[in-house]
Amino acid sequence: MNILILGSGGREHALAWKIAASPLTTKLYCAPGNAGIAQEATCVALDIADHPAVIAFCKNAKIDFVVVGPEVPLVAGIVDDLEAAGIKTFGPARAAAQLEGSKGFTKDLCKANNIPTAAYERFTDGAAAKAYVRRQGAPIVVKADGLAAGKGVVVASTVDDAEAAIDMIFSGGLGDMAEVVVEDCLIGEEASFFALCDGDTALQLASAQDHKRAYDGDKGPNTGGMGAYSPAPVMTEAMNKRVMDEIVLPTVAALKKAGTPFKGVLFAGLMITKDGPQLIEYNVRFGDPETQVIMLRMMSDILPALIAARDGQLKNFDLRWYGDAALTVVMAAKGYPGSYAKGTVIKGLDAAAEIDGVEIFHAGTKAEGDNIVANGGRVLNVCARGKTVAEAQARAYEAVDRIDWPEGFCRRDIGWQAIAREK
Repeated sequence: MNILILGSGGREHALAWKIAASPLTTKLYCAPGNAGIAQEATCVALDIADHPAVIAFCKNAKIDFVVVGPEVPLVAGIVDDLEAAGIKTFGPARAAAQLEGSKGFTKDLCKANNIPTAAYERFTDGAAAKAYVRRQGAPIVVKADGLAAGKGVVVASTVDDAEAAIDMIFSGGLGDMAEVVVEDCLIGEEASFFALCDGDTALQLASAQDHKRAYDGDKGPNTGGMGAYSPAPVMTEAMNKRVMDEIVLPTVAALKKAGTPFKGVLFAGLMITKDGPQLIEYNVRFGDPETQVIMLRMMSDILPALIAARDGQLKNFDLRWYGDAALTVVMAAKGYPGSYAKGTVIKGLDAAAEIDGVEIFHAGTKAEGDNIVANGGRVLNVCARGKTVAEAQARAYEAVDRIDWPEGFCRRDIGWQAIAREK
């Protein structure tokens, strides 16, 4: 089969690495890709927001199957347009992608279907939202309703912080946002839960935990994710079953009933509270950097599973997993998630990749002559497998220390919660 992956980050590199290994793959393309993905696939300089251009490329290259990485094209309806052109595509249609595209849509769906989530209200008026915050008190969570590249959630420790977040969102600080969701602050341990869905059936994938804060000790600003590991110790077999029964399957059933069946991967951001799992938010694509550790642990060929999700054939499907743990450390450009320099040269990647159990996925790189240079905020995902999270962590940081990139930084404590449990 000729396969096209849409996207350019670490998630797409991990998917490309896994799909390239499938015996079903004849030719693999990625648009636009990055310097690491170019080692696995033919990178194509396509604007993935230009749906007619993507369709034209698929027809010219005789693409049999498209895998959509990021959320923006999904919410914009790329799957609808590709399928209408007769091109089989993995990912949800625009109507189902509202689960990520609109926080309010998801909260209302949860309320209507008794899916456990934080109590909330929706507001299109800043003054009303701030009055609600003052009534509720802090800590409290303020969310922009639409896509905000991972920056649309503010966990406010004071009423003043919450009011400032509301003002920032309504004044256009995250783009054109007409609505906010204000919700209770959940207390517990976060986890990332993934399930492949075919509109009717859901198939659980490996669990993971990521680290959102920029600095050690979970300090500093929220980011798109500074590292992750799998499995998540908090996700026991019993907890996985509760998440499927109380959150994922009711969501799949609700969307099917609404005539907008969900096909693709459902990513539930969870808070495991003393009362059980609560949904923080849904994403409608593979997580980043969680995909990197999940692909390392997946023993099965991923491509038939993605095709089965698209074709409605997951009912009798199963996946096999390695028992090892996997961990990824994100190396980011200094200054991220604020302003940062691009174009700095990265050396030592080959030496780092020689360590047993290590894979390096590129997130924001490009090739300039013989050099690999930084081309984004999150730049590299240094990943490793090990018998324990501690062993995977030690291998990953050994690899990090072989990379010569003075303009980069990383957290040095990825996996600390799991390692504390292992002792």
